[in-house]
Amino acid sequence: MLARVILCSLFLACAFTPANALTQEELLARLEAAGYSQVRENGSGKIKTFKAVKNGKEVSVIVDSRGQIKELQ
Repeated sequence: MLARVILCSLFLACAFTPANALTQEELLARLEAAGYSQVRENGSGKIKTFKAVKNGKEVSVIVDSRGQIKELQ
């Protein structure tokens, strides 16, 4: 019974932990590859927000847990 509880707990932990969560280095590399420079983190949480420069203009961007980048207006 205990083994079953432990197995179920491990399964649930894996199910709710994003397998594709990006490291800080991967986030920065993804932003730089998208043309952003001078990237600095602007908070923490599931959705990462950043201040960065693109085309000579400072912008705010978000990166979600899947690594999708969106510029804020």
